[in-house]
Amino acid sequence: MSHINIVLHEPEIPQNTGNIARTCAAIGASLHLIRPLGFTIDDKKLKRAGLDYWHLLDISYYESLEDFFDHHPMAEFYCFSTKAKLRYTDVSYPDEVFLLFGKESKGLPEEFLHEHPERCVRIPMRNGLRSLNLSNSAAIAAYEVLRQKDFEGLRAVGALTKFEWD
Repeated sequence: MSHINIVLHEPEIPQNTGNIARTCAAIGASLHLIRPLGFTIDDKKLKRAGLDYWHLLDISYYESLEDFFDHHPMAEFYCFSTKAKLRYTDVSYPDEVFLLFGKESKGLPEEFLHEHPERCVRIPMRNGLRSLNLSNSAAIAAYEVLRQKDFEGLRAVGALTKFEWD
């Protein structure tokens, strides 16, 4: 069975991290937060965005990008950046994958991206725009991995409230 890890490097906006936490809970992904964070973990906006899913979340914290890789030296990772050459759909993701995202204001450190060009992917968008919202980008990335794995481990059919599907 595959496993998705979403890694946020120095996230700044609590609502984005809360939305990503909710996505992680919904799909069974792990969330990794690399300090410094632009908010406190008990931030009301963070908790509200994640709704009541926090107890379903596998979350880890790291002091730096180096600390993260010290804990995961064999991690197969992909960096999501507007600066990448490859599209996120050009990659066949491994069963255990780490999807890295940078802070909202600057993205991942450019020197790190430059050191790993084959691990950098982008989500296409119109010219002249700076970036997509972080939580939207994380969801797009995670669901591409899930799509490639035929949504393994997720509910096959949604249930109606008042009716049943034929």
